[in-house]
Amino acid sequence: MKPSASTAAPALPAALSTPGHDVGLLILRLVLGLTMAAHGAQKLFGWFGGGGISGTGKFFTASGYPAGDAMAVLAGLTETLGGLGLAVGLLTPLAGAAVVGTLINAIAVHGAGSFFAPQGIEYEILLTAAATALALTGPGRYAFDRFLPVLRAHRLSHGALALAVGIVLAGALLLVRG
Repeated sequence: MKPSASTAAPALPAALSTPGHDVGLLILRLVLGLTMAAHGAQKLFGWFGGGGISGTGKFFTASGYPAGDAMAVLAGLTETLGGLGLAVGLLTPLAGAAVVGTLINAIAVHGAGSFFAPQGIEYEILLTAAATALALTGPGRYAFDRFLPVLRAHRLSHGALALAVGIVLAGALLLVRG
C-alpha cells in the first residue's frame, strides 16, 4: 500500500545557495582573507608598519620559537597565502585551516590573561571562528573552488579534515616552542 501525500514524511529542503548567502560568504572571505594577507605582508615585507622578517623573527625568538627568522617566513607565508586563498575562494578548506593554525599559535603566544582588549584574545578568537566557519561551510558560489572538480560541491568532510590537519600542525609548532 502506497502512503498518501498526507501521511508521507515531509521532504527535507535541499541545501540553499541563495544570492544573499553567496554574497555574505564573499564579503566574509574578502574581509578575513585580506586582513590575514595584510598581516602576512607585515611579517614578510615590513608593509603596513610590520617588522619584516628580521623584526618578526626577533619576536618569534623572544616568544620561545627556535629559528625566529624561519618562523617569521613560515607565519608570513601561511597568513599571506591562506588569506589570499580565502579572499578568492581557492582551496578554501585548506586556506581556512592555514589561518586557524596560525591563529592557534597567536593565541598561545598572546596568552589568555583576559578575553577583552587591551590584553585580550577576542580578536584572535573572532578570526579563528570566521576561518573555521569558512572551512566548514565552503566559499559560496562566487569562488575559484567552483572550477575545481573535487571542491565544486563543498563537503563538510573536506573542511573538517583540513581543520584537523591545521590544528595538528599548529600543535606541533607549539611543541617546538621552548
